[in-house]
Amino acid sequence: MGKYGFLDVLDQELSQNFPFDYEINWDKKNHAVQVAFLLEVENQAGIELTDETGTQSAEDILFEEAVIFYNPAKSRFKSEDYLTAVAYEPKKGLSGEFLAYFVDFLAQTAEAGLDALIDFLADPEAQDFEIVWNEVVFEAGKEKLQETTFYPYPRY
Repeated sequence: MGKYGFLDVLDQELSQNFPFDYEINWDKKNHAVQVAFLLEVENQAGIELTDETGTQSAEDILFEEAVIFYNPAKSRFKSEDYLTAVAYEPKKGLSGEFLAYFVDFLAQTAEAGLDALIDFLADPEAQDFEIVWNEVVFEAGKEKLQETTFYPYPRY
């Protein structure tokens, strides 16, 4: 059983303030925590779409995206596989205030992504769809935080 850490606070924030289906995966060997979320849209017009693997389908859209929290000294991952990557200090961890801000920003980003996905389906000229993480806006908001309570990387 793990001790209370930022993973618990993150899960609590997501369950209370994130309106989409999500899954938290704790990769202990890689010292990383991945949060994947799902956007769902009905494909009422039956538009045939091709995903990034080349598979074509006219079914409803299930779009999965993920973010990762990682230890800069120990974690290994491909940044292009994630919407964003957030480094943490192993002993200090992440603050409760940061995690609340992060989940709020992630929810806003996912909601904008859902709107963009709906617009993408409605536009016959659209070629590509992607969710965009606005790092500049995120960092500007992060600078305004008053961080007081820190939660370490979870121990097991």
